[in-house]
Amino acid sequence: MNFRLIAAGAAAAFALTGPVIAAEGSTGASTLRALGAHIQLHIGTAAIPSDLSDPTLSQITAEQFSVLTPGNEMKWQVVEPEQGNFNWTGADNLVNFAEANHQRVRGHTLVWHNQLPNWLTQGVANGTISNDQLRDLLHQHITTEVRRYRGRIWQWDVVNEMLADSNPSQVKPTDFWISHLGTGILADVFRWAHAADPDALLCYNDYNIAGEDGSNAKFNAALTLVKSLLSQRVPIDCVGDQGHLDLQFGFNPILMSQDLQAFANLGLKVAITEADVRTFVETTDSSQTPIVSRTDLTPNHTADPAAADWYNGMLQSCLAVKACISFTVWGFADAESWVPGTFAGEGDADIYDVNLNTKPQYTALQQTLSLATGAPKRGDHDRD
Repeated sequence: MNFRLIAAGAAAAFALTGPVIAAEGSTGASTLRALGAHIQLHIGTAAIPSDLSDPTLSQITAEQFSVLTPGNEMKWQVVEPEQGNFNWTGADNLVNFAEANHQRVRGHTLVWHNQLPNWLTQGVANGTISNDQLRDLLHQHITTEVRRYRGRIWQWDVVNEMLADSNPSQVKPTDFWISHLGTGILADVFRWAHAADPDALLCYNDYNIAGEDGSNAKFNAALTLVKSLLSQRVPIDCVGDQGHLDLQFGFNPILMSQDLQAFANLGLKVAITEADVRTFVETTDSSQTPIVSRTDLTPNHTADPAAADWYNGMLQSCLAVKACISFTVWGFADAESWVPGTFAGEGDADIYDVNLNTKPQYTALQQTLSLATGAPKRGDHDRD
């Protein structure tokens, strides 16, 4: 999913500030991170540069979470804005911050139709980049990026959002990569990533693939895709269900548990990778202009009871499946949410409000994790 880009910030240099956490779970016993550590469930967040450089944000990032996902900093558009000219500043900063604070990293994302560099898409459009050259460029991109962080990335979202929003669903024939390189490219990219870092967990990541939309259309397509890859001995290790929910639609946590378990039954790890729960909100004026900054927002907790229940439902679905190794919120603060800039009139999607106060959504996760601390641990996490 596209995290809100901050002007000149996606790849800009910045000094890392904030606390350095001594060891896993060594912060306050009631933090999400510490509570998850009791059962070896990693609690994560998507992070953008301000989450690492702003003192208040960086303290929350370090104390509350044990795994970080870069919001934008590892996407091709950011790391290679001009062909052959790389900018690893943002990605390096995030990995360094994570290591300084004893956190793991989910690499996001290697193959996606969105946030590609202009030189690549324009070259394909005008014919200066052939399909054979495109394949070679993708191979080079994956190899270069995965090798750079070899041994430092826990999970990679190798392929992101490749399935159609239809019933029945399927791999989108119009997807940028599929339309030019065919469906066989999906097996290739996992093999290329594995060759570049054999120890990283390699994931397929998508939304609505665990019944969030009230049907199993995309789940069935995802299951078929994963089974096909496994039958080809493709090195796929996990499935990431994004978990973007909207209170105007339904949500069935029992169906989510069942669907996550179905992936686990194939011998795969599963993860909730981009959890948030959005709803309609009021702006500070009567306009319908999308909310894009902190000054446009006011804390609004009228929908919190339902939103907290849905956050809790996603977490409980993960807890019900032993193979679920991480639960990641897609950013923690409403002021930095991608939702208002994408869904006009919607927001209030995160677990901290615009003033960085915890919301009932946070408390629901905290209480459920606290109650789960006596449950059996989730296994060996050396690679899991």
